[in-house]
Amino acid sequence: MEKLKHLIPALLILLVAGGIDLAIRFNRQARLEAAYKQLPDRILARMSLEQKIGQLLHVSLQSDNIDPTIRREIQEHHVGGVILFSRNLGTPENIQKLTSDMQNLAKANQGVPLLISIDQEGGRVARLRDNGATEFPAAMTIGQSGDPDFARASALVTGYEMDRLGINLVLAPVLDINNNPLNPVINTRSYGESDAVVERMSLAYQAGALQALSGPVIKHFPGHGDTAVDSHLALPKIERDLTDLESLELKPF
Repeated sequence: MEKLKHLIPALLILLVAGGIDLAIRFNRQARLEAAYKQLPDRILARMSLEQKIGQLLHVSLQSDNIDPTIRREIQEHHVGGVILFSRNLGTPENIQKLTSDMQNLAKANQGVPLLISIDQEGGRVARLRDNGATEFPAAMTIGQSGDPDFARASALVTGYEMDRLGINLVLAPVLDINNNPLNPVINTRSYGESDAVVERMSLAYQAGALQALSGPVIKHFPGHGDTAVDSHLALPKIERDLTDLESLELKPF
């Protein structure tokens, strides 16, 4: 009983101290969250109109290093992002150096990091193949599996690998519905012919990408899966009214 008398005050002290520590941690977390929410407004407030316009631009570069053109785009035009193509991609070490150099240039110039993107859907659209990236099948193959976890895992692995290279945006998944067998540009890049399959698989993909701290970019445009023209070569015309689009193509978006 004597020991219990001494133990109870000690326990009370621990409980009070623990409660104070928990309150301090909670208060600190609340302050951090409030400051984080205010950060975008503070950044925008110090930017010039030219810098704000530049943040809307996403450009490409012609080499695998910082050439005079991309340097000027970042320093003078304040571009917000850069897309990488096969011509820019060497070894993983080269890619890491390129993305790091561009980010350092952007941060020194405007204090805002770049969005660095790449087409890495899987299947025939994958800029990184022999550069250490895991190759995944086309979206249609994943859709045919009927397993959303397959889509999620492909995004998780791809996002993680891109993050290691300094690439923070993956231009996928494709939300177009492949409802035209004559489509020359979407076809196997789509998860399937029904909005339910495309929606289920694309949501799983997006969840996997975000888990890997990679930004997924949905594409391309409602109705593009029902065109018979390659939009890289000409302007497709979608002969559908809004009611038709809302009943099918717009659902995954």
